[in-house]
Amino acid sequence: MTHTTSPPLPRRRLAGLALAPLAAPGAAAQQAGGYPDRPVRVVVGFPPGGATDSAVRPMQNRLSALLGQPVVIENRPGAGSTLAAELVVRAAPDGHTVLLGTIGVLAIGRLLNPALAYDAERDFAPVASVVSVVSVLVVPADRPWRSVADLVAAARARPGALSWGDSGIGTSGHMAGALLDHLAGLRTVRVPYRGGGPLMTDLLAGRIDYAFSTAPPAIPHVETGRLRALAVPHRRRSPALPEVPTMEEAGVPGYAVENWYGLVVPAGTPPAAIARLAAAVRATQDDPEVVAAWLRAGLEPLPGGPEELARRMREAREQWEPIVRATGATVN
Repeated sequence: MTHTTSPPLPRRRLAGLALAPLAAPGAAAQQAGGYPDRPVRVVVGFPPGGATDSAVRPMQNRLSALLGQPVVIENRPGAGSTLAAELVVRAAPDGHTVLLGTIGVLAIGRLLNPALAYDAERDFAPVASVVSVVSVLVVPADRPWRSVADLVAAARARPGALSWGDSGIGTSGHMAGALLDHLAGLRTVRVPYRGGGPLMTDLLAGRIDYAFSTAPPAIPHVETGRLRALAVPHRRRSPALPEVPTMEEAGVPGYAVENWYGLVVPAGTPPAAIARLAAAVRATQDDPEVVAAWLRAGLEPLPGGPEELARRMREAREQWEPIVRATGATVN
């Protein structure tokens, strides 16, 4: 697979975006050239019921109060958030249309599909990192596997028989499943879904054998015993699932898949509007009620303004480019 690396975001796009203290909504809007002067739409590329909803909805009322305008959440699922990203790319660059971007849409998607209609590093202006996202390898409770070793042994014994699901093209679940196949030498069947909610429905019904699910839709079913958690795909254990080992601890050396979400706007959005929105996000990340809702869902605040998110996007692309090439992961 070939990929043409886009140049880093120009410094002039990031100039002047340091977070500023929040003033009263009216004064802040004046300082930001009147931004926002109407409702702010946050576009989410997945249906309700998944981790993206668990990330953005606890912020909604707090952001509305800080910005002095309603914040409207709009779910536009499809193609691993690609449809939502294309909608935001085409929106007016005035800060009133915002994308909650996943690591997939902001860093991995173009590696899987160079023909995408947008380039995240060129066509979006980063606003702020929002949360890091816990994922977990889960199987239905009626499956016999009680460890990653059990699952790997079953997949090796029946090549092409076991199926697994993910939330869409380029999502962390897609990459996690492809990486396990690659490192463990497995041949399995991938089943993509439009989001974590539909994925969870089929997993609970036993239509697929396992999934690397984000924590918000999975944890309630782990707690009730309908799903069994085998491992988390991160470098360290999660406070949300402290008894669940990492994939390395479970016997897959070199395995680590991190996940995070960030807010971006169309390139060309005025720096004052970006700074105003970034400051509101940062204040929201310090709100105890918002943070408590995130932690319950397996999400953790991930502070960082425009420059930090730009760096995070670039580093994720650089990390995943050789892995995508090695695994042969595609949009199919």
